Amino acid sequence: MFRTMRRSKQQLSQELCEAILNKGSYGILSVHGDDGYPYGIPMSYVYYQGKIYLHGADAGHRRDAISRDTHVSFCVIDKSDVVAEALTVAYRSVILFGQASFMADTLEKRQALTVLGKKYAPQPAMEEHIRQSVERSGATVSMIEITIDHMTGKQGLQLMKQGI
Repeated sequence: MFRTMRRSKQQLSQELCEAILNKGSYGILSVHGDDGYPYGIPMSYVYYQGKIYLHGADAGHRRDAISRDTHVSFCVIDKSDVVAEALTVAYRSVILFGQASFMADTLEKRQALTVLGKKYAPQPAMEEHIRQSVERSGATVSMIEITIDHMTGKQGLQLMKQGI
């Protein structure tokens, strides 16, 4: 169903893919947008228990697109350094394909929001602020859960040569 990576020597291990997802600060969610055009949205996210969680408004292009077609892709770039003398980029990234759904259970949404908040504000002093924020918006915010069907990571030849 999913294509194998053409340059398999550049493929990252599953463990490194997960490390990149845990470390990344944002990713690009791509959906089947209006009139057949792809629609890519940069979004903050959290990788938790093998799934991707995103939050946002309860209306708009993204919501409409996912309501029509739950198939999505999500890409996180870990490294992207221009190597001018080689006319290339030293990169490392992960792309995944999955099924997006809107979380309905308020308790699950609040848990996902809390985990998301702790990713971006891990300091113990922020715990109360996160709790209050989740309490205030947890019932009304839209939470998307992506169940991953396929995931691959790739690094550029420059990084392979450098052994990074």
